Amino acid sequence: MVQESLRELLARVHEQLKAGGGKLDAESRQLLTTVMRDMDRALNDADRRLDEASAAVASHTPRLESLAVRFEVGHPALAETLRELIDALGKAGI
Repeated sequence: MVQESLRELLARVHEQLKAGGGKLDAESRQLLTTVMRDMDRALNDADRRLDEASAAVASHTPRLESLAVRFEVGHPALAETLRELIDALGKAGI
C-alpha cells in the first residue's frame, strides 16, 4: 500500500515535470530528474532487500526538501507534490 502511494506520487512528479516544459531551470530539472530516477529505481528493484531500497530512497530526502523550497514560488504544485512525497516517505519509515 505504501509503495503504491509512493509510486503514485512519483508519477505525479514526472507528469508535472513534463507539463512544466522549459519552465524549470536546467540545474533544477537535472537535480529533480536524478532524484526521481534514483527513487524509481530503488522502488522497482525487486532483487534489492527492503532495507537497502529504503536507504537509497532516504538518502534523497534532504534533496527533496531543498527542491520543494526552491520550487515554492515558481512551481507551487510541484513543491506540494514533493512535500507529499516526503511525508509519504516519512510515514513509510524511510
